[in-house]
Parts: sequence; structure tokens; C-alpha cells
Amino acid sequence: MTGAQAALERLCAPEAEVSAHYLIGRDGTLWQLVEEDRRAWHAGTGTWAGRGDVNSRSIGIELDNSGLAPFTAPLMDRLTGLISDIRARWSIPPAGVIGHSDFAPTRKADPGRRFDWRRLALEGQSVWPAGTDAAGTVTEAAFMEAAAAFGYPADEGCQVVLDAFRQRFRPGAHGPLEGEDLAQITDLARRFPVDRTTPAP
Repeated sequence: MTGAQAALERLCAPEAEVSAHYLIGRDGTLWQLVEEDRRAWHAGTGTWAGRGDVNSRSIGIELDNSGLAPFTAPLMDRLTGLISDIRARWSIPPAGVIGHSDFAPTRKADPGRRFDWRRLALEGQSVWPAGTDAAGTVTEAAFMEAAAAFGYPADEGCQVVLDAFRQRFRPGAHGPLEGEDLAQITDLARRFPVDRTTPAP
């Protein structure tokens, strides 16, 4: 969209069949469009932690950014506070804060490589891998096993998941799978494994 106002109009247009619980403008303005206990149509088809229908079990936040520019300080400040409040209300762990590109990597590229996931993690609102060394041989099988344990949709294939992982955790990395990729996803899977035993609501 061209900006927050255009996005707001689309998110409120019934014929668009898309919505979100919140929209944050570049200047930090916050709009609540859907009550948190209601389903919004922001996610679409995708899978996280082995479960689909992400719309029914998530609170969607849309951000005013083209994906090509840094996210503004007022937007990030507002987002950090909003996530903190939502997590407190719904007892969501930091690992439960994900992007569209995490669960729908073949369809979604947002929030993109310019989004400051590390800042969210440093402020306790998301997670970040420790700087550990990869153990053993770097293989796609090892990477995908760890990626699935963390929550990524393994059935999308290694290259798709690797790109989604790098968008979030290694935005400057490109090319074939590297030891740092395996080290980071292995650390995330070890410290933040998804719970596949609790039934989806």
C-alpha cells in the first residue's frame, strides 16, 4: 500500500476480505480494527508449529512500511509496547511472536529484511539465537529438523525455509546453507521448541 491511510481503507473494506487486529503508522499512530478475541483475516494459508488456520489463533499487527526502508522509531516504539501488552493479556511467550514470512514463506515476505527483530528480542518481546558454533556436518536434513522443531513449515522445502529464516535472523546472508545458519536454528530449536502436544483452539 502507499501508506497507512490506504492500508486502513483496505483493511476496513468488506470486499477486500482482509483485516487485522491492529495497524501501526510510521508516525506511531495505532488503530485497533478488530477485537483481540475475534478472528481477523490477516494471515491466510500457512502453518506454524505444525498447525494451520493461523487466523484463528493469532493476533495480527500490520505495519506501515514498504519493506525497503528501515522501520521508523515511533512505529517500533509503539509496536514494542503493543506486543508487550498483548503478550501479558494472552500469556504468549516471546517465541510466539512471529512474522508472516515465518509461517507462509512461499506467499509472504513481510515484515522483511529491514525489520528489527533483534531489537524486539533485546526488549524481551521476541527471541534471538545465541552465537554458538555448529556441531557436526552442515546438512539440509539437520537444518530442517531444527527448523521444524522451532516451528517452521518443513514441508515447504529447505531453500524456502532457509530464506524465511535468514530474512528474520540473518538478513544479510545469501547463497547456500552455511554453518552459521545451522548453529543459529539449532540453538533456537533447543531453547524454544514448539509445543505440539497442546491442541489448537
